[in-house]
Amino acid sequence: MDKTKMDLIQHLGELRKRCIITLSTFMASLIVALIFVKDIQQYLVKDLNGKLALLGPGDILWIYMMIAAIIAIAATIPVAAFQIWQFIKPALTKNEQKMTLAYIPGLFFLFLIGIAFGYFVLFPLVLSFLMDLAGAQFETFFTVEKYFKFMLNLTLPFGILFEMPAVIMFLTRLGIVNPQKLVKGRKVSYFILIVISILITPPDFISDILVIVPLLLLYEISITLSKIVFRKRICIETATVSN
Repeated sequence: MDKTKMDLIQHLGELRKRCIITLSTFMASLIVALIFVKDIQQYLVKDLNGKLALLGPGDILWIYMMIAAIIAIAATIPVAAFQIWQFIKPALTKNEQKMTLAYIPGLFFLFLIGIAFGYFVLFPLVLSFLMDLAGAQFETFFTVEKYFKFMLNLTLPFGILFEMPAVIMFLTRLGIVNPQKLVKGRKVSYFILIVISILITPPDFISDILVIVPLLLLYEISITLSKIVFRKRICIETATVSN
């Protein structure tokens, strides 16, 4: 019993250490991002005709903190993933340690690709569509808060959702999921992704389609990658047993 308590205390101490490192990285990244946040904000609105309106003195501070937080999250992802890997490392075999470590850069780059897709592809399309709906009979007027909230709703979720293939491959490599489970749960997964798409997009059919289609494609890509990883895992396990 004492040994079990000692093991539990050691695990909690190790978890605390990993959390502190991750949180420290986030705070340091946040401070650095705040130094350059004004230039970043100006870049994000460079293609916008006219100026954004402030309805209160705290609006611009909220926007700066939001932008800096997203940058800090992006910078923290590889560190957080590495800390998780370090925490579960003792439970993995040598081969599993090498294989799972290789997924960490992928998580970071997929997050950036998702953010880029949302900002450079989806956001302009949806904004242009909604502007066309307004037509010439309405005076276009954007507030800082609403403009950046709209941008955030169409970019940040894609940064997270684009990591689906890497996460699925990682879980397949550990044996937690397999292609059969993913195929069997396709209908439920589609439903969940469609609900997420509707929640994060403006209430119009075109915006929903523009978000739903890439997410469903990501799920199918994840299934394909899971099959590849699963076959490799089976081959490695078979070779190990044979030897």
